[in-house]
Order: sequence, then structure tokens, then C-alpha cells
Amino acid sequence: MTRQYFGTDGIRGTVGKPPITPDFVLRLAHAVGRVLRKTEARPTVLIGKDTRISGYMLESALESGFNSAGVDVVLLGPLPTPGVAYLTRAQRASLGVVISASHNAYPDNGIKFFSAQGTKLSDEWELAVEAALEEPPVWADSAQIGKARRLNDASGRYIEFCKSTFAYDLTLRGLKLVVDGAHGAAYQVAPQVFHELGADVVSIGCAPDGLNINKGFGATHPQALIEAVRAQGASYGIALDGDADRLQLVDASGRLFNGDELLYLMVMERIVRGEKPSGVVGTLMTNKAVEMALRAQGVEFVRARVGDRYVLEELEKRRWLLGGEGSGHLLALDRHTTGDGIVSALQVLQACVRSGKRVDELLAGMTLFPQTLVNVRLAEGQDWKGNVELADEILRTEAELGEAGRVLIRASGTEPLVRVMVEARDAAQAEACAHRLAATLG
Repeated sequence: MTRQYFGTDGIRGTVGKPPITPDFVLRLAHAVGRVLRKTEARPTVLIGKDTRISGYMLESALESGFNSAGVDVVLLGPLPTPGVAYLTRAQRASLGVVISASHNAYPDNGIKFFSAQGTKLSDEWELAVEAALEEPPVWADSAQIGKARRLNDASGRYIEFCKSTFAYDLTLRGLKLVVDGAHGAAYQVAPQVFHELGADVVSIGCAPDGLNINKGFGATHPQALIEAVRAQGASYGIALDGDADRLQLVDASGRLFNGDELLYLMVMERIVRGEKPSGVVGTLMTNKAVEMALRAQGVEFVRARVGDRYVLEELEKRRWLLGGEGSGHLLALDRHTTGDGIVSALQVLQACVRSGKRVDELLAGMTLFPQTLVNVRLAEGQDWKGNVELADEILRTEAELGEAGRVLIRASGTEPLVRVMVEARDAAQAEACAHRLAATLG
């Protein structure tokens, strides 16, 4: 059986169009509740959300669906996705639910789930839910209907958790930070975390109105942060996305550091502390320079499919701790069970404070390879995988680049496009190779 509704990160779409409609979300919650009731007599589910205006409507639908299946609900209000994961585990809940479309604009929304351990759920669980969706509802009788309550101090509990991941013998005093909340789920908690650890905090993108999430601010729009850091004379800028599981960081000069660089920094900080990781997981898109630099340190590096879900699966399979994506989804499984933008930022700042060095100084031993990405629109029915000319050109390009570069060609998951990516030590070479490959696709 293939999944009809679940994608790589829950269920997502445009509000008002299937499946992101209140009637479907009510059915979804009822189906999830029935799956939970198979192994637990009286499950409890936590529900958190970001700041989209549609969150109110979907929250009500989820609450009704769960209650109708005999499941109790605890409402958390606006809270980062990793905050819901943490509280699900801390509260010993049966399941955590997040209403969010992450870095998408406000017309979109979605539903994602966390297990009782605060981890992503398996494909088998999602298939069980989809099977339950095809069955007629079985309403709980009046005495068994679920109850709902609100956890009023959810934000405070999550703030304390984030602070606990930062070394107790260190402080952020002396650092001026610009914190960009993307008008999203972390608009309250992120500034407080860094302030309570001693930093002088300037907040931007922390005034949500239900319609402005990710609009011109946050990890997907870092220019606002770059300008604010320069204007404020800040030490660093920290940008999160709408549900705060993604991080981008800017230094005082306005230089933007991506997830590949920050992952390498986190690994090197462990090595300096004498906690050398067994291995690190990146993705197909992780810069070649990171792989080479880690291998030079004797750290094994493997690539997973694009998506933090697949990075996490690979880490769990190998029992490793550190992984991530260039987009800023970073995983430190000895700190949290899922990607957390605030926790990741604290790990980077901890390395700076402990060493007395700036981020650029800590990255002096690793320079990202120039990368060229060319998107080629396909004609209807075009078989790019069977293109012999492309296959021959890939072989020639890989031979030309040798160990100092790589080629990645993959189909877009959302558009009729093929993405042609080439990395090389020389930017001109990367560009020439990418366009040469793209030309074979017509």
C-alpha cells in the first residue's frame, strides 16, 4: 500500500483545498485516535501550532476529531515544532501534533506527528492511519469522549529545555544578537532563550499577524537579518523559519553561514572537547568540501536522501549523533530527538564562547566548494534518465573533476524540472560543467 496523504514531513497543502480542510483534518484526528486506542485505553495527545491564521480552524478540527475517538487533548498554543517534540516526551503523552507548513507562506498549512519519544513516526504507522481513514468512524460513547485542556506554561518549559542544552559553565554575556523569528512559532521563546543566557537581544520578525509568517524574514529570507546585524553592530544574527526547526546564522560582517558550515563547526567542537564522533550524516546536497574535511579528521561521512527525516533515519540506523542539511536543519541527537533551530544556534555559540574564536575563525580549515545549480524544464513525457548523451557527459565531467568535485542530477519533487548541480574547487569550472550537462537535456 502506498501513502495517499502523508509526504516526507506529514501532510501539507493549501488551506481550503484537500487535504487541508477542516472536515478532512477532523477525520484524520479521529483515524489517528483509533490507531492509538488499539494499544492504549486512554491516549493523550499534545497539539502545538505556528502563527498562521488557519491554525485556529485546524486546531479546533483536530481537537474534535481526537475527542470523538476517546482521546484527551492538551493544547500548547504557538510553539516551535521541536518544542512540541520535547513536551510530548516530557509530558509522557501518547503523541505530539504540530500544525505548521514550516517555511511556506501563510496560505499553506500542514499536520505533522511525533511519537511518545519525540521522534518522527514510521512509514508503517502512517500507513495504519491511512487505512483507518478508509474505515467508517466509530464514535466514542458519551462517557468515553475525550477531554481538552490547555498547558499554560508550555513556552516556559520549552525555554528551560533549550537553555539546558547550553553548557552550564558558560554564558552569552558580551554578545549582541539579532534574533529573527520569521513571524513564526518562535517569536516569543527564541528571544527569551538567548536573553536569559545573558545576550543582549534585538528581535526582528517577531510580530506575527497570522498572515506574515516567513514573509520577508526568517531563514528563507536572510537579507533582513544581514541588514539588521550591520545596523545594530551585533555580534551575530540568528534566523529561524516558521516552525523554528531550521537555522541560518550571520556574523558581524554580514557573512551568511549555511547548514553545511554549521554542521562542520559542531563536529569540530566535539573533536576539540575529546568527543570525536564516529560519523556524520549529510544529504545528497551536502557540499563536497564538508565531506573531504571530515574525512581528513578521520570522521566517516555518509549521504542520505534530501530531507531531515532521511538524515534522522540514517543516524538512528548507525547510532550516530550529528547530521544535517545545508538548509539549516541540524540534528544533535544527544541534545534533542529532532532538528531544533534554537538548540543548534546554542551549540554554535557555545563553540565560539568556549574557544574565544569567531565562527569564521572556527571554519578557517574548511572552505565550501563553489556550486552551480541549473534547473532544466522537461518536455511532457521526456525521459531524462534514458538520455544517452547526458550519461556520457556525466562520465566525462566526473573524470574531469576527479576527487575535487562532483555531479548531482535529480528530478524536482514539485515541478517538471531536472536539477543539474556541479561542485568544483573553481567556480568557473563548476559553471561551465553544469551548463554543458544541462545542454544535453535540450
